[in-house]
Amino acid sequence: MLFNQTKHCLMVAGMMLSLAIPSVRAEEKTEAGFNAYLADIKTEAVNKGFDAALVDSALDTATFRPTVVKADKNQPEKKITLDDYLATRVPDWKVKQALDLYNQHKVLLDEIGEQYGVQPRFILALWGNESNFGKIQGRYPVFSALLSLAYEGRRETLFKKQFYAALEIIQDGHIHVDDLKGSWAGAMGQSQFMPTSFLTYAVDYDGDGKKDIWQTPADVFASIANFLSSEGWNDDFTWGRQVKFVDGYKGENVGLGKADFVPLATWQQRGVRKFDLSNLPDADINASLIMPDGIDGRLYLVYNNFHTLMKWNRSSYFGISVSYLADRIKKGQ
Repeated sequence: MLFNQTKHCLMVAGMMLSLAIPSVRAEEKTEAGFNAYLADIKTEAVNKGFDAALVDSALDTATFRPTVVKADKNQPEKKITLDDYLATRVPDWKVKQALDLYNQHKVLLDEIGEQYGVQPRFILALWGNESNFGKIQGRYPVFSALLSLAYEGRRETLFKKQFYAALEIIQDGHIHVDDLKGSWAGAMGQSQFMPTSFLTYAVDYDGDGKKDIWQTPADVFASIANFLSSEGWNDDFTWGRQVKFVDGYKGENVGLGKADFVPLATWQQRGVRKFDLSNLPDADINASLIMPDGIDGRLYLVYNNFHTLMKWNRSSYFGISVSYLADRIKKGQ
């Protein structure tokens, strides 16, 4: 799921602690209190210039969902390894589906990839990871999810911003209010955009007047490509590679940040090699070193495109799973 400029479902989990401002204890939150909160929201929305009838139609779909708050407050704590994660995210059946869907949509994907400067295999891989190629979009009424999370209080400003963005989406006629459903955190459609990200990146590629990330493949693919292109993707390059260490190198200067984003030749000098222990490519490209499971786990040199994926979702596991699926699509297996 994507937040505008901050983005996405696992990202939400990362942001939540830093933005947390405790207000009223969760156990004090009641349906009656939620209804009173909605009355205040309506007044605020109308004062912002939204039509009262539009606001009413949105609030009519909103009920207090304690399960949403519980899901938000109880992110999975069980530690899994990257190997575990990849086994569930990039199974053989998903690769086969991706290849079948690429063949089905090849003309469209190639056209969009050319226009936005994004390899189609990465569009497919994000589509597959976000919604299982459109099959899993979420069943929560978006206004219920967003307003329940706003009412809970820890990130009220954040989720109210998403609520007003969702109102704008309805106001602009992209989807009917009763059809606006998504994840428990409010992520929507086959691309799982948060409402603010929809406003920033969604594309009406087929020109029918609606940015339909729910049902229209052209709009889904172009919206994903537009995000990547807008955030710095370069289709002259790939995402990175798995590597190994030699000559006693122990992985100093590691991290997702770009503080040590240096040429491949520098990593070669430090003792980093391809996974088969051959030399790194003699290419003029910068890379960062990441070790998602520490020095005893998988090791990677990642390029700027991987940092772009991190703007979609700050989980390195997620970025690697998307990249691996894209690589398997390229290999055709």
